[in-house]
Amino acid sequence: MTIWTDLLGTPFEVSHDPVAGIPTRVLRAGAGHEEHVVFLHGTSGHLEAFIRNVPPFAQKFRVHCLEMLGHGYTGNDGGDLRIPRYVDHVQGYLDSQGIDRAHFVGESLGGWVAGRLAGDRPDRVDKLVLVAPGGTVANPEVMARIKGSTRKAVLTDDPALTRQRLELLMHDPSNVSDELVAVRHAIYHRPEFVAGIDHLLALQEMDNRVPDLLTPEQMARISAPTLIVWGAQNPFGDVPEARRMNDSIPGSKLEIFPECGHWPQHEHAARFNELALTFLG
Repeated sequence: MTIWTDLLGTPFEVSHDPVAGIPTRVLRAGAGHEEHVVFLHGTSGHLEAFIRNVPPFAQKFRVHCLEMLGHGYTGNDGGDLRIPRYVDHVQGYLDSQGIDRAHFVGESLGGWVAGRLAGDRPDRVDKLVLVAPGGTVANPEVMARIKGSTRKAVLTDDPALTRQRLELLMHDPSNVSDELVAVRHAIYHRPEFVAGIDHLLALQEMDNRVPDLLTPEQMARISAPTLIVWGAQNPFGDVPEARRMNDSIPGSKLEIFPECGHWPQHEHAARFNELALTFLG
């Protein structure tokens, strides 16, 4: 399967919208539905992370796959990319589209951003699906792995390194298609992306990460109904981390996918889509 065959039969648009003057790449689908679902990707990710989810979600919701600041083809107006800036940018997108409230599906970094938004601005979040969310711990080994593998793939023009970076996300590397590698390799080697890679990886530095962490107190403020989805073989966080988040967010539900890495929404798309749509519905 490729990105195009996954999207066959689903009307969609990809645009580069100005959000507070910053070009922001977004895929939209599901025109005509009243409820909105915003998808937020992980560190160094892009909207193609959710291609396997767009068609079924677009049958019930207005879908927005948003590339966050400094990621994909979205710009960065300067400086390190920290959680408050990501949250402001997401809110700016909602404002630009006249969206008061939305459901959020946040993967990894996107889950961190969505969780902070839900805690700080409960008026803007209906329901929350956190997919292998980051941001509750500062593990030097994991941070070094993310930073090292990403910088190497970005600063060396070798598609094999991009493939290795993507395979790091998967339990089964066959889920990394040649097309997905080509898309990420093209993004990684945009001159603007290369120039901004250290700003993008700012949260992999302890001095930046610790002040931005989702604390148990912050998670306790999340009032939106929340579903946490975790891979049993998540290379960036063990299952106890997911259980602590589940304990911290009042009333949240936890689903652990076996034989799954850091991209449950992609590796086990059919199961994820059914689970998440039932939860949101």
